[in-house]
Amino acid sequence: NRGFYYTPHFVKKVEGDSIQKRYTKKSTSIDAEHFEVVIDGMHKVVERGTARIARIRGIEVCGKTGTAENPHGEPHAWFIGFFDFQDTTYSIVVMVENGGGGGAIASPIAGDIVEYYINSSKSLAEN
Repeated sequence: NRGFYYTPHFVKKVEGDSIQKRYTKKSTSIDAEHFEVVIDGMHKVVERGTARIARIRGIEVCGKTGTAENPHGEPHAWFIGFFDFQDTTYSIVVMVENGGGGGAIASPIAGDIVEYYINSSKSLAEN
């Protein structure tokens, strides 16, 4: 979000005004000059790095993979990222317990989820 966030919360139902109008926008203390460098790096991770299997043709996907040590079994695989579609930015997190490597396991799942969402949205718009 380039320096702002909303406190995480559960929402059962929203009527009328958008959700952003109902919650207070908060700012981070991180200098804005750092955001573009991080976003560029996350874009490169998907374009030609460990998450390249999460690429979607025509959609700018940015992300980061990871493998978390697990003293009780196989490492946990994860992918965290975001993508822009129809003038809105969406975020995604995939965590696979005991999954192994994030690039090999979590990235393809994230790519499949993003692609499914985009294709479902296009299908609904056509009807």
